[in-house]
Amino acid sequence: MPSLKEVRSRITSVSSTQQITKAMKMVAAAKLRRAQDSILRMRPYAQRLSGILANLSSQTEGSVNNPYSEEREANRVLIIAVTSDRGLAGAFNSNIIKAVNTLVNEQYSKQYNAGNVTILTIGRKGHDAFTKRGYKVIGDYTGIFTGLSFDAVRGAAERAMDGFINREFDKVDLVYNEFKNVATQIVRQDQFLPIVEQPAQDSAAPTLAADYVFEPSKEAIIEELIPKSLKIQVYKAVLESNASEHGARMTAMDKATDNAGELLKQLKLTYNRTRQAAITKEILEIVGGAEALSSK
Repeated sequence: MPSLKEVRSRITSVSSTQQITKAMKMVAAAKLRRAQDSILRMRPYAQRLSGILANLSSQTEGSVNNPYSEEREANRVLIIAVTSDRGLAGAFNSNIIKAVNTLVNEQYSKQYNAGNVTILTIGRKGHDAFTKRGYKVIGDYTGIFTGLSFDAVRGAAERAMDGFINREFDKVDLVYNEFKNVATQIVRQDQFLPIVEQPAQDSAAPTLAADYVFEPSKEAIIEELIPKSLKIQVYKAVLESNASEHGARMTAMDKATDNAGELLKQLKLTYNRTRQAAITKEILEIVGGAEALSSK
């Protein structure tokens, strides 16, 4: 049985940890509200932009040269992995790392064995993990979650787009956590390049082709919209990941706080039992000493 001093030390340590986890939960909740507002505002814009682009592409199919839609054999693959800069968020980062490993092993094992799989990491945790695992890692987009903005993410999107145009990569995939609610984050794997036509969300609904007036020209509008839409897609994935990170950290810190509370209950019970045993031992020693003196 541990001594009273040891139990008191552990109670003090667990109490301090509980205060820290409770504070981290409150901070994550405050950041989550802002991140959630950002992604909820971004989703309609990104969906509308993608819809306009798809409508324009269907009307101008074959008449406009779109290098981002060029289909070619995927000999060289780039995977954009979005993680966080900090830990203490449960399985948030490990889920992305596992998803990328699974993707490489199941779909791109041939390319990986040939040394043609590259990972572009957004977030320090992913950069460190994939570097240690021996992957070919490019880019060091860490620290962008502090004051997250479109300009901070645009560089990563342009790096992938330029690599595809210059035939450095034949295919680009995007792996990130999609925010559903505080307790649920969904790992998503999307094909970023070449651009694939997205299926309609409601196949039963009639599709109406919009009648556009092109100014200055179809080519100029398409050439402007496609790169912007791709950059918005990466920015949206980072916003989704940012909200998911705060939700995962809030949930993890909430569970850690509850676990600390349960541990404190057990330690206090152990402390009381140890103290009671010590008092009983002292009483027995006093009684035994008194009886020894009286027998003389």
